[in-house]
Amino acid sequence: MEKIRHYYLLRIQFLGFRYSGWQKQPGQKTIEGMLSKTLKFVLPGRKLKVLGAGRTDAKVSALDAAFELFLDGEALKNEDLFLAEFNQNLPPDIRAIQIIEVDKDFNIIKGSKSKEYVYLFSYGQKNHPFCAPFIANILGDLDLEIMKIAAKQFVGTHDFSLYTARLQQNTKVFRCVDFCEIKPNNLLKANFFPKNSFAFVVRSQGFMRYQIRMMMGALVQLGRGELTLKEFEDTLSGASQRKLDFVVPGSGLLLNALEFN
Repeated sequence: MEKIRHYYLLRIQFLGFRYSGWQKQPGQKTIEGMLSKTLKFVLPGRKLKVLGAGRTDAKVSALDAAFELFLDGEALKNEDLFLAEFNQNLPPDIRAIQIIEVDKDFNIIKGSKSKEYVYLFSYGQKNHPFCAPFIANILGDLDLEIMKIAAKQFVGTHDFSLYTARLQQNTKVFRCVDFCEIKPNNLLKANFFPKNSFAFVVRSQGFMRYQIRMMMGALVQLGRGELTLKEFEDTLSGASQRKLDFVVPGSGLLLNALEFN
């Protein structure tokens, strides 16, 4: 007898500050682990599996993330009621916002068309402590104008082999960045935020591990005067032998938009 399986795409939001990233890990609190635990509670006795659209690092948040739910047996009787019950049992820092049924040919990994990440940061004086889950605080001065110039140079296809950690032999290091810029932060607002905060916005089909945090790290080093613009440009051309080892904190990073083919 052929096994019956149903496939659902769920859109979610989460504040990642108290989680050790997306992927389930023994002894660690993760987004995937919390989703799986809650699903097993609201769908008792059902055989199910969760597959995320990508893995986020520890403390990284999302305004628009997604995962696929593989559910064996009968279909959900009422998707709206299921979504309400799912949210009722999820912790307050995770919210499911949409569920749609997809067919077995849908591939949440290969079907990703575009991912937009935003890194929120401020510099200068130390921030209010309540900013910590949302905005990275770079103490000291930065040359923001040269950082803006350099950010736009990420656009296009480049060798990003210096912008990842633990580079594996078969990793695709040539990546195409569709959009990249630094602009004022108009995404999140709070009365305890600093007067001026900024958003490093990056859009591409996919990213390597730590890639965006290391891109931002290189811009911070440039803004501090620890890298020249020429040295920065060399990191994208394959001409640089310099190892980039500055990874900015994960708490400033959030997945802002996710599109599928």
